[in-house]
Amino acid sequence: MKSIEVRVPHTLERDEVRRRLDTALVKARDEYAAVVGDIEAAWEGDDRLRVLLTVSGMKFDGTVDIMVEELIVALQVPGMAALFTRRIRDGIEERLGGLIGSQQV
Repeated sequence: MKSIEVRVPHTLERDEVRRRLDTALVKARDEYAAVVGDIEAAWEGDDRLRVLLTVSGMKFDGTVDIMVEELIVALQVPGMAALFTRRIRDGIEERLGGLIGSQQV
């Protein structure tokens, strides 16, 4: 397993970040079910979202911590997927940046 951490700045209130993350999870479950399978996600307190998913038989375990001015994503990347760490990091930055970095509703 390889650990990666991604930090995404934001200026939103915690409740708005949570709302956007919850909405994005519903969309992701619908859009990627055929490729990813089940996406398990649960809030651990007010500020941490734990996410578990399997892609091509590889299990990914991660958390998203809501801080005052940034989100911190910590992800355990399985062996074979470690080859794509940069691509995974860029994808997280792009998706979360678009989700929380704009006036999106």
